Amino acid sequence: MTTRLERRLSEQRISHRRRNWVTAVCLVVFLLTVVGSYIWFGGSLISLNRIMRTGSGLLFSSHKINVLVLGVDERAGDVGRSDTMFAVTVDTSTADAALLSVPRDTRVKISGHGWDKINHAYANGKEKLSKEAAEGLLGIPFDYYVVINFAAFGKIVDAVGGVDIDVEKRMYYRDPYDDLVIDFRPGRQHMDGSTAIKYVRYRGEDGDIGRIERQQKFIKAMLERVTSPAIITHVPSIIREVSAAVRTDMSTSEMLSMAKLLNDAHKKGLKTDMVPGRPAYIRDISYWLPDIVALREHIAQIQGGALEGKQLAEAEALAAEYERSRPREMQVHEAPKTAVAPKPAAKPGDKAGDKAAETAKPPVPGKITVSVINASGNPALGAKMAGVLKARGFEVTNIATGATPMNTTLVVSYTTSSTVVNQLTSLPFKYVLQVKNEKQGTNAAVFIGKDYK
Repeated sequence: MTTRLERRLSEQRISHRRRNWVTAVCLVVFLLTVVGSYIWFGGSLISLNRIMRTGSGLLFSSHKINVLVLGVDERAGDVGRSDTMFAVTVDTSTADAALLSVPRDTRVKISGHGWDKINHAYANGKEKLSKEAAEGLLGIPFDYYVVINFAAFGKIVDAVGGVDIDVEKRMYYRDPYDDLVIDFRPGRQHMDGSTAIKYVRYRGEDGDIGRIERQQKFIKAMLERVTSPAIITHVPSIIREVSAAVRTDMSTSEMLSMAKLLNDAHKKGLKTDMVPGRPAYIRDISYWLPDIVALREHIAQIQGGALEGKQLAEAEALAAEYERSRPREMQVHEAPKTAVAPKPAAKPGDKAGDKAAETAKPPVPGKITVSVINASGNPALGAKMAGVLKARGFEVTNIATGATPMNTTLVVSYTTSSTVVNQLTSLPFKYVLQVKNEKQGTNAAVFIGKDYK
């Protein structure tokens, strides 16, 4: 039977995923609007201002621009929290761009407020304190910030005159607790803001993969809309809604320059990752404990350098401070250090032995590779888990037996790549997800615990 805690944590994960795409789509719409204005009104580009902080200990490159993007749910009488945060780094010389997502539960030291979740920084000091907390975590200076209000999504869609979407199938979903009814029939139709948000929120039997595809289809439809001649008559209302929905310290000309760079970067392929770390809990409150050294190594690569010398020493010292600050009552989900027990050699013709001794196979190009470690005590669950993963499109390279029994099923991503992590966030069983940044033989591993059913 599902416990109240499990339901709450599940609801938190679903809510966070929804807020992530709302922020991302709002940012894209915002930038597409700027790009559209640039195209139709011939705006002239200027140089973006790069903050130089010599001697600050922060990682930076003279031709990289760092932008902090915050997605908030501000309401009357409530400043809200930054439930979505990511750092966008743009190379002004090559037009390459990278996006690093920061989980809202990431535990950091917030100036004047001690150790807390990074999304609480916004509630205590808005973008100024959020920027300070993010710089302390990531070790880079932010040249600009962009704050996007979740409530703006529908208004911005309405401001561009709506979008035309070819609905690919019958979609029906009803949630009485959220007062939500999604009801679409196949075929091309014009959507206003309230209708469009239902389309991109729908999650049917195709799960998150289908929803991501719909969001991408929507973004393409928005791109066609804001780059069409028809957009000219909507520019005044677009500017009004975008101005009300987005707060930034960029000037109009700087936004044009950034939009042009990101538009070029999008054509080359935007690199996306998330802060590596591990989940932890204090009773029913969830946290994300960042792997500081791995994170700073990743940041250094994005900035075009390497983590070494003084900066490596500072990262190691900060990592030690993070460990010392952990409350005793905090429960941290760790990946097993000795994951696999030696397996007996299979005898020729022994079918059971052949199955148990399934060894690493050459990975299929383009597929996410996963190793399965059965630590449940039930020998039949290894092959069963492999079947579940294969049905989801993963390449299972081997099935092994865990050296030590585990109570909780654990999924470990050995890369911070969002392509891998996103595929591991919606598996059809109860588990804890841990993200690392280390070299292994596979992209991920699934450790089957006694709780697997």
